[in-house]
Amino acid sequence: MDIHLARAWVHTIAVTLDEQKDRLTRLDSAIGDADHGTNLHRGFTAAAATLPLLEADTAGAVLIRTGATLVSKVGGAAGPLYGDAFRAIGQALDTPSAPPRQLAEALAAGQAAVEKLGAATPGDKTVIDAWAPGVAAFRDRTDGGADLAEAARAAADAAEEGMRATIPLQARRGRASYLGTRSIGHQDPGATSTALIFRALADAAAAR
Repeated sequence: MDIHLARAWVHTIAVTLDEQKDRLTRLDSAIGDADHGTNLHRGFTAAAATLPLLEADTAGAVLIRTGATLVSKVGGAAGPLYGDAFRAIGQALDTPSAPPRQLAEALAAGQAAVEKLGAATPGDKTVIDAWAPGVAAFRDRTDGGADLAEAARAAADAAEEGMRATIPLQARRGRASYLGTRSIGHQDPGATSTALIFRALADAAAAR
């Protein structure tokens, strides 16, 4: 992960959310506030817009700025969750260029930040149900010597599998938990946006 890829990742997320915001909103309308797509689209669009003016000397600086923008621009729970995640990732990438194993640990730091703030664990039907398998797959591939592009692709696949696995779950955290058994049968919007973020990393890495 270098400064160029960090910028490309955020830009790719913003483009992806522009394409997927309506889908995320539909998912959120079933078990949430129906604002997940619009909120994240606004936040990442704003984050991407700040980066051309940012004189970053590390990849982490790009992602810390992104996290700070998300906290200030995104309403509801998503702003603090994703904002803290990206700031934690950025803080772990305090060099101009980081090898894949360092990025694996940075993604794990992002997961830890989400778990701390949201008090969620795998199986709760949240962001973590996509983030945890994504991190595990990325770490597994990098431990085996894979390059960043291959590891990111595996992480995106795993995150998407985790996303789909939320459908039969009953929500135990967040607004969806208020629905009880009525949350069963719906794909979690947070897990879906997380899978999109991991796929954006894979797409940005593949385009290098």
